[in-house]
Amino acid sequence: MKRVLIKIGGRALEGEQGFKELATAIQNMPDSQFIIVHGGGVEISNALKAADRPFEFIDGIRATRAEDMEIVEDVLSNTVNKRIADFLEKYGVTTERMSGKTDNMIIVEPYRKNNKDYGFVGQIKQVNAEHLTKIIKDKVAVISPVSTNEIGQSYNVNADTAAAAVAVAAQCTDLVYFTDVPGVKSGDKTLSQLTISEGKELIQQGIIKDGMVAKMESIFKAIKDGVKRVYIAQWQNENTLTNLLEKPPENGTMIKE
Repeated sequence: MKRVLIKIGGRALEGEQGFKELATAIQNMPDSQFIIVHGGGVEISNALKAADRPFEFIDGIRATRAEDMEIVEDVLSNTVNKRIADFLEKYGVTTERMSGKTDNMIIVEPYRKNNKDYGFVGQIKQVNAEHLTKIIKDKVAVISPVSTNEIGQSYNVNADTAAAAVAVAAQCTDLVYFTDVPGVKSGDKTLSQLTISEGKELIQQGIIKDGMVAKMESIFKAIKDGVKRVYIAQWQNENTLTNLLEKPPENGTMIKE
């Protein structure tokens, strides 16, 4: 049986039609189990702007101040999470709404890199997937990446990082990142396959940059920790998921060890 984690980012499946197609794709794979992890960066930015709160990105990761955490959590765990679950339910997929806080699934500590302060951004210490693996036997888990530290303080967690860590802990066979770009690009060319060493080289050369760096670093770790197949692809239609998982991908980039 395939156990598939789908990470939905940016404008990857914008609007109801995309989620209708995703629901069809999930129903067309009855022998697979599915977990969805989502971000919500554009909507967080819009909500912070509406509240007149400045924000910044450091090396592709949104720094999150304590006073902004309530807005971030509301957007991710309420607005975006509910919308995705509602669309899937409307088209016949039974879901379970969750976040990293559900049953202490994702435990974090403050994220630190190169002595820079990211505020209330969490670095994952541990993932407890026991409850999740029971849920996905008959439901699709829809997970917001908002998580807590060991004393219950909420943290914003990069959704790409959360997706990779949950995929490892839940022993997923496949991890699919649906983005608003068609895959990893080198110049004008979308690479159909990429090894970890080739990916690291493209990062060093500055060809892979900005938010894609955090995505690739999370992917490298997922592969090293046991996820067999990882893909970065653009959603096209209800056949996109099946085409990726059942045959050599014509769309997107497959990353392997």
